[in-house]
Amino acid sequence: MERRQASKFYPHFKQEERPVIDYFTGLFNQLIFKHGPLLTDFLDPGKRTILKTVVGNDVFIQEYGGYPEAEKKRVYLSEEWFNLQPADYQIQPYEIKYSQKFNRISHSAILGTLANSGIDTDTFGDIITDSKGNWQFFAKKELTDFFEEQIDRVGRSQVKLKPISFKQVLVPEDDSVKQIEIIASMRIDAVLAGISRKSRGQIQKMIEANLVKLNWHDVMDSNIMVKENDVLSLRHFGRIKIEDISATRKGKYKVVLKLWQTKKRN
Repeated sequence: MERRQASKFYPHFKQEERPVIDYFTGLFNQLIFKHGPLLTDFLDPGKRTILKTVVGNDVFIQEYGGYPEAEKKRVYLSEEWFNLQPADYQIQPYEIKYSQKFNRISHSAILGTLANSGIDTDTFGDIITDSKGNWQFFAKKELTDFFEEQIDRVGRSQVKLKPISFKQVLVPEDDSVKQIEIIASMRIDAVLAGISRKSRGQIQKMIEANLVKLNWHDVMDSNIMVKENDVLSLRHFGRIKIEDISATRKGKYKVVLKLWQTKKRN
């Protein structure tokens, strides 16, 4: 197997992603030169893209997040191919038990509880619901004791985390809506302004405040051009996937998209 210089800086990534690149380079070196297979924390698609660029074709990469359409996944790195099973990824699914008769909880409330519990956000994966009041999430099995002992409230609701099997994982609700928008320009500020009904000036200020992501990476430049299959995220508004772009007779762009709009807390 060819040994590349894994610490090379990849110029198409932004400077603020350098710490992530360095971390993944360290994992690569640890795998190649010191230890056997490695299992990462939960990584979003943006971080997985960086990891795949860093390791190239020098190792095998397999990933799993607890269910087929998971966004955040743990990645298994190895120099040999293994026929992995879900249990090999050391993921524990949890059902959040609470009094649904008297309380309501939301994705943002669950995320806030987990993110503010003193652990890194890469230690847990997706948070899913069936839209009927049932909520589940995925966590590193190595931290089972922490999650079960420390998480007892979500917002004002008292909760209990129940470990479940992968067979008990619910089918997540897809609450996206399909939209068609006519956009004057495919610049990211114009696209987000047209979809969110904010002004381009407002969007530019949100970009400067690090409230915009493109394909899970922070956006620092309003001039970036949006393409088909790009995923945009606008804080407090929602997430958008660009499915199709075509030109109109008047020189504008017809954009077909899926929108997952942020739900306001009750």
